[in-house]
Amino acid sequence: MPEAKGALRVIEIDRADDERLADYTRLTDAGLRTNLEAAHGLFIAEGTKVITRAVAAGYPVRSLLLGRGRLADLPALGAAGGAPVYLVPDEVAERLTGYRVHRGALASLARRPLPAVGAVLDGARRVVVLEDLVDHGNVGAIFRCAAALGVDAVLLSPRCADPLYRRSVKVSMGAVFAVRYARMTGWYDGLAELRQAGFRILALTPDERAVPIDRALLPGGPGQGDRAALLLGTEGDGLSARWLREADEAVRIPMNPAARAAGVDSLNVVAAAAIACHLLTG
Repeated sequence: MPEAKGALRVIEIDRADDERLADYTRLTDAGLRTNLEAAHGLFIAEGTKVITRAVAAGYPVRSLLLGRGRLADLPALGAAGGAPVYLVPDEVAERLTGYRVHRGALASLARRPLPAVGAVLDGARRVVVLEDLVDHGNVGAIFRCAAALGVDAVLLSPRCADPLYRRSVKVSMGAVFAVRYARMTGWYDGLAELRQAGFRILALTPDERAVPIDRALLPGGPGQGDRAALLLGTEGDGLSARWLREADEAVRIPMNPAARAAGVDSLNVVAAAAIACHLLTG
């Protein structure tokens, strides 16, 4: 029977196959989770701080999962309102989720419809656009950079990883809830709406022929303008040839000459995003 503790409804469950726990099944199985979360319109947040940020951003809580070893976290979950809290033995939580849950509570939250690209661009001056990034951790880290450095919005190509996937939410520390974002409906002409909205489109590349990004963003530089969008490409291959051609200007982060001579010609996408976003919004 449910046990009332403040505004929370605590329900003790001892079996991993209880159907009430279905939202938390095999959280490390990316293929399964992608299909399940899309079908049920949900996502998972991990840790009291991140859960609290999701609730504050307006995402409705379906339920919470808490191992008995983290019972002390229960009072901090009051922001979840009347959602059921499933209290399970720690070994059941591990068997259910597929990993040792050590950050406290998990929450299943309902997704909200994404806004259209035009709605996200309305009023924005500095935008980051992600083309086909496949690593959820990288996407989460870039959202954290964007939130910390004052980027107004993030746009995702159709095949870009999901910002609300558990690992992305976790790495971002909830920053995915703080930055407006939208997903393009098409890749081929995906930049057209940016250009129509008056954005200067800058493509970040390691190509030595590109303009140094700090120089491009100086007053009067080729990347300076009232509205600017920074394109970041997929891990490894970088931006597609089409998006490089479609951009108004190719920009680069200059590498130390000695490092370049030793074969270090670029940064990983998260480090590059942090530097570029700092310059973009500075």
